[in-house]
Amino acid sequence: MAQRISGTPGTLGESVAPQEPAATAAETTAENPWPLSLLSSKMKSYIDRMSSVWIEGQVVELNHRGKASYLTLRDTDVEMSLPVQIWKNVLDRTGAPLSEGSHVVANLKADFWTKTGRLTMRANDIRAVGLGELLARLERLKKQLAAEGLFDPNLKKRLPFLPNRIGLITGRDSDAQKDVVRNVHLRWPAAEFEIRNCAVQGPDAVPGVMKNLAELDADPQIDVIVIARGGGSMEDLLPFSNEALVRAVANANTPVVSAIGHEADRPILDEVADLRASTPTDAAKRIVPDVAEENMNLLRVRAELDAAVNRIIDREQEMLTAVRSRPVLSEPQTMVAAREDELRMIRRRSLQATTSLMLQGQNEINHLRSQARSLSPLRTLERGYAVVQNDDGQAIRESAEVSAGTSVHVRVAHGRFDADVTATDDTHDNT
Repeated sequence: MAQRISGTPGTLGESVAPQEPAATAAETTAENPWPLSLLSSKMKSYIDRMSSVWIEGQVVELNHRGKASYLTLRDTDVEMSLPVQIWKNVLDRTGAPLSEGSHVVANLKADFWTKTGRLTMRANDIRAVGLGELLARLERLKKQLAAEGLFDPNLKKRLPFLPNRIGLITGRDSDAQKDVVRNVHLRWPAAEFEIRNCAVQGPDAVPGVMKNLAELDADPQIDVIVIARGGGSMEDLLPFSNEALVRAVANANTPVVSAIGHEADRPILDEVADLRASTPTDAAKRIVPDVAEENMNLLRVRAELDAAVNRIIDREQEMLTAVRSRPVLSEPQTMVAAREDELRMIRRRSLQATTSLMLQGQNEINHLRSQARSLSPLRTLERGYAVVQNDDGQAIRESAEVSAGTSVHVRVAHGRFDADVTATDDTHDNT
C-alpha cells in the first residue's frame, strides 16, 4: 500500500515523519488525504463484491464493435437509461437477434476500471421478453389491482351530461385525435377541447400521459378527460397497462374515458377508467349528446307537455260544466224557495210552541196566585179581623204588651188607623 509523507513544514533540511493513510473515507482530512489510487482500489473492491442483478428495459441504441457490442437500455416507464457492454458470444445466445425497440431482461454486473475510473455495466446474459411472458405479467397485475378494488363499479364517476370543456390526451396529429374532435363537433358543435399531445407508445408514453393527466385533472374547467390512441400491436399498447398510469387514472378526481385501440384491445386502463369506449369514435359519441337528437327530444317532450296541459284543461272544463249544471247553480231560487218554506214552517211551529208555553205559564201563575191569596193574612182581615201593632211594627198578641194610654196602630182589610188604649183585660176567652 502506498504511503504518503506529510507533516508540519519545517526549516530547510528538517525531516518530517511519515503518516499512515486514514483507515476510512470519513477519517480523511486536508492534511491526511487518500491517494487517488487508494480510492480507486477501494471502489473496485467494493463494486467487485456487488452481486449481479436482473433488470428489465427496452433497447434504444445498439452498436456492434468487433467482439463487443454496446447498447443502451431504457426503463419502460420513466425517462432513465443505462449503457451496457455485452460480449458477442453472450449476444449470440439470445437466439433471435436484438434490435432497437426490443423488450429485454438482462443480467448485469458492475465493473470498475481503476486506470480510467470508468464504471461499466457488463451483461452476463440477455433475453428477449416474449409475448406470452408479457401477457402473464399483465394478468398478474390485473388480478392484483382487482383485489385492491380499483375495478369496483361503485367507484366509477358519472360523466357530465354536457361537459363544459373536454380534456384530450393523444398523439400529435393522430387519427385518434381527429376522430374524437370531428365526431364530438358533429354531435355538439359548441363543444370545447383542451388537447394535450404526447407519445402514446414507447418509453416516453407513460410519463407523458401521466404529466398531462395531472395537469388536466387540476384544471377546474375540465369536466371529462379522454385518453385516446388508435390501434396497434400488443407491445404498442403496453404503456396503457402500466401500473403507475393505471393508479394515476384511478386517483383522478375528473372522470376519465379510455379510448385505446379497437374493440378487441383491452389494456388495463380500460378496467380502471370511469368509462371504457371501444374506439376513439365511440368515445366521442359517449361524452357529448347529439344536438339533433336532443332537439327532437325537446320537441317530443314539448308536445307531450302540451298534450298533458290540454288534458288537464279539458278535465277541469268538464268538472266546471258539471258543477254549473247542478240545480244549486242553474236554478238557485229553487233552493231559496225551499228554505223559505222550511223557515216559515219552523217559525210557525216556534210561535205555536211559545204561545203554548206562555199560556201554560200564565195558568200556573194564576194557580199559584190563588194559592197565595188563600193563605194571605189579607183574607183574614177581609173577614173583619184587624192587626194591632206597636210603634216598632210588631204585632201585639197579648194585652199585657200594652197599658192604658199606649198608642197603637190598627191594620184592617182596607187601610189602617191609630188608636189609644184606654183599658186592658188579661181575661182569656177561648170561645
